[in-house]
Amino acid sequence: MDSKPLHLHCSLGRHRRIQASGTRYDIGHRQGEAHRAEIRRFLDDRLTRIGAILGRPVDLPDFSAAIAEHAAVIEDRLPALSEELRGLAAGAGISMEEAYLLQLRRELVGYRSVRPAGDCTTFGRMAGGATVLGQTVDLNGDMASELTVMELEPTDTGRRLALVSFTGLLGYLGMNDRGLAIGLNLVLAGAWRPGIPGYMAIRHLLDEATSVDDCIRRLAALPLASSRALTIADGTRLVTVEYVLDEMVVFEGDELVHANHFLHPDFVDRDELNPFARTSSMRRQAACAAALVALPVEADPEAYLDVLAAAPVHVPPNGDVKRECTAACVVMRPDLGTVHVRQGDLAWQPASRTASTEDLLQE
Repeated sequence: MDSKPLHLHCSLGRHRRIQASGTRYDIGHRQGEAHRAEIRRFLDDRLTRIGAILGRPVDLPDFSAAIAEHAAVIEDRLPALSEELRGLAAGAGISMEEAYLLQLRRELVGYRSVRPAGDCTTFGRMAGGATVLGQTVDLNGDMASELTVMELEPTDTGRRLALVSFTGLLGYLGMNDRGLAIGLNLVLAGAWRPGIPGYMAIRHLLDEATSVDDCIRRLAALPLASSRALTIADGTRLVTVEYVLDEMVVFEGDELVHANHFLHPDFVDRDELNPFARTSSMRRQAACAAALVALPVEADPEAYLDVLAAAPVHVPPNGDVKRECTAACVVMRPDLGTVHVRQGDLAWQPASRTASTEDLLQE
């Protein structure tokens, strides 16, 4: 598949935008160096706010055994990303254990300790040659202030990537220059285990894959750590992949909307989402689907962002660090090579975290 231009549009200050090319180590080093102070601050803030989410003091040694188990799998199966993490650690002046912690926060917290009230609403649409994939990014931990966008060119793959991510995270969601876009939702089932975390799996697919079929094949080959639903578009196909560890189901259509409850009959009875979160999930999914009816597929990205920014799809912050809220809204057009990002509400975030001095000077 031919390479396409990529254009990333967002209102973030330049300090929250990272551009890097070169070896995997070079790219990781650039990210670590660019956000050295932010990464240190985030790690020192109740251990990336894991302590706040769990409601108890935590220290790095509390997670050392679990991190080591995950790291062994990642280093064996995704050596390129392990090398990027070595660069990140060196650039940020942190340990490899801390670098892995930044990638594994969701898996280390698990879902039995904190039951989500929201955790992303995603949609995909195709018609007349146009393809759009959009979603809210709903997270706990006051993550809107940690939002980062990255434009990367690893020399080992020759790909260009436009990624939406967070402080110290190698990637969360995004698109590559082959016209492949991936979004995600948290779904809850299975006994999570040491393996490849969802965010790192997506980054691997964007690094290596060229199509929906390629993604499904590569994803099925990974020892995945947890459950997720990925919505994947390549300009010719649109699918949602729900997976619980080694079990995977795929459904396809011209319009797909997903929140946080399982949709495939094979997984519905195994859903562990609590009743309150399920009600929220179903309401957000229905509201998103209804709002899309009024929009042609080729609608302006700002119109789609407005859908994602409207209640109940948008989940506002309420000051509770344990509660999910919308950290960002993202709209991707694989056919046009554009990624549009709108930051979530910073109203409840400490002022010291909302912008650095450099951000303010450069705006």
